[in-house]
Amino acid sequence: MLKLRTLRVRSALIRECMAEFLGTFVLLLFGCSAAAQVKTSRETKGQYLSVNMSFSVGVMSAMYLTKGITGAHLNPAVTLSFCVLGRVRWGRLAPYCLSQILGAYVASALVYLVYYDAIMEFSGGVLTVYGPNETASIFATYPTEHLTLGRSFLDQIVGTGTLMLCILGLDEKRNTPAPTELIPPIVAAIVLGISMSMSGNCGAAINPARDLGPRLFTLSAGWGPEVFTCYNYWFWVPLVAPPVGGVFGSFMYLIFIDWQLPDPEPSQNPPAVFTVSDTSWEKGDGFKSAHF
Repeated sequence: MLKLRTLRVRSALIRECMAEFLGTFVLLLFGCSAAAQVKTSRETKGQYLSVNMSFSVGVMSAMYLTKGITGAHLNPAVTLSFCVLGRVRWGRLAPYCLSQILGAYVASALVYLVYYDAIMEFSGGVLTVYGPNETASIFATYPTEHLTLGRSFLDQIVGTGTLMLCILGLDEKRNTPAPTELIPPIVAAIVLGISMSMSGNCGAAINPARDLGPRLFTLSAGWGPEVFTCYNYWFWVPLVAPPVGGVFGSFMYLIFIDWQLPDPEPSQNPPAVFTVSDTSWEKGDGFKSAHF
């Protein structure tokens, strides 16, 4: 065991990026696998609810797996919101986001390998974005044909704003905090509720990495540039709208809840903004997540 400790990464930033990569990988592995199973079986081995529930289980599993290192953001919109709120250093934003996108890309590739035969049988070997045998939606999100661009943008703002509004108070000691060990299933339930109520328009991506990583994979795996040009270049909506919605939801939480709660008890020690990996890792000191 002592020999294995030499494999521990000493750089805090690299540890955190590894956690965000693996957490997002697990999230997408659950979700996209369920989408592939439902789609290629023509809903004989699951329904749309199966996909919603699998993404939620993926969130819970990824949080339990990585929460002790970064707080398990798993989502660039969440990371940006925490940066705006001062809970995460701005220097972490780009590395976290890149790690999340890469994790989603690799998970999509693995799902493709696992379900390759089923995808080819279902699509007749033609990988496309449109038509009854399209398979691109197994990986990335796409709008319904009747949806306007403005409405889809609003849809993603509302979904991501709801996510941030509901998760920010889970560890608020001045309110009604959730037990720390139960926060992952609670967040999963929030994601499930959003997916079940706000995914009809364009799949409830509410996560740029969840959409861009798989979309980049489908671009490179045979679906071609149509995954970006389809629906009048709609791809930018799940990239731009969730960060806007996340920041909007965070400010709603501040204005309506955080600033209205009683002032916290004075502390002898000044508050510090840190990530879990900034604690005395090598000394084996105890630590708590600074996020969620």
